[in-house]
Amino acid sequence: MGGRLDIKRRRWWGWGSAFLTCLTVLILLSLPAVAANDPVSGYNQEIEDRKSEIEKIKKRIELYQQRIKESQKESATLRGQLRLLENDIAKKELDIELTKKQIAKTNLEIQRTAGDIETQGEKIDEQRVRLRQLLQLIYQNDQVSYLEIMVTNETFSDFFDYYQRLQDVQEHLQQALQKLKNLQAELELQQQALVAKRTEQEQYKTTLEDQRQDLTEHSAHQANLLKETERSEKKFSSYVQELKLEQQQLNSDIVGIEKKIRAELERRQESERFNALGKPRLRWPTDGRYITAYFRDPEYPYRHIFEHPAIDIRTPQGSKVYAAEAGYVAKVKDGGARGYSYVMLIHNDGIATVYGHV
Repeated sequence: MGGRLDIKRRRWWGWGSAFLTCLTVLILLSLPAVAANDPVSGYNQEIEDRKSEIEKIKKRIELYQQRIKESQKESATLRGQLRLLENDIAKKELDIELTKKQIAKTNLEIQRTAGDIETQGEKIDEQRVRLRQLLQLIYQNDQVSYLEIMVTNETFSDFFDYYQRLQDVQEHLQQALQKLKNLQAELELQQQALVAKRTEQEQYKTTLEDQRQDLTEHSAHQANLLKETERSEKKFSSYVQELKLEQQQLNSDIVGIEKKIRAELERRQESERFNALGKPRLRWPTDGRYITAYFRDPEYPYRHIFEHPAIDIRTPQGSKVYAAEAGYVAKVKDGGARGYSYVMLIHNDGIATVYGHV
């Protein structure tokens, strides 16, 4: 009698301990992660607020762009030019405000992503703990032989239930492993997103600096125009005429000098050496890459006076200027404090380059 009672105790204890251990692990697996004071929702609201502000600024910028287009259609008058510059300056101020908002929004997105990464790391740690518990349970059950399991279970049905529970634990182990893989994959994507956002923020900061310089230059254009004309339409007309004549003379000089130099090279029989320079492959003439005005730029402030016949590249005063390609120096002109200074090079294949504002 005593032996039978002992066997029953062993059955109950062996079956019960396995069941309780399995139940504990399954409960742990099913419990959701409890978030503390999650700041993500706060970041989301702030980001949405910034997006709304950005859209409002974009609409105001569109309004000034329309005003600028309308001003460009007007005749070349002092009043019209001042209105064009005023709208242009106002638009650039909005461009700066827009970029500041974009920097602020990106900074919030960086903080949110950093928070997501931290939360993801905590989830991964929790999942590793659950995996460890499952592996310990499987290890403990592996130490018990089938014979001992059959002995400690009163019926075959109990044995089958025990075996089924072990199968469930194996399935939960596979699910936990897959979840861990998914969490780690999400973590990698979040880390990549963080790097991209930081790169985007640096680009916005560079843009902001360029926009501030643009604003300074256009404000200087406005101040110089007021100084030169003293708010007189007559003086403005004279000023415009001087600019047109200077532009026409420059274009005429460049074409005439190029023809003269090429003819001289032919006369000296140096054309063969000149042709040996090969087909021109133009490169950037400065280390800077920020273009402030494009060729025939529709937003050029003096476009209604003359088309912008070049590309303006911003570079600090005193920076090196490189030849875009090998060639002959055709002319170097010093225009003084008020004139246009430039260097002209002649290349092969009928191409010439002029480097102005030097």
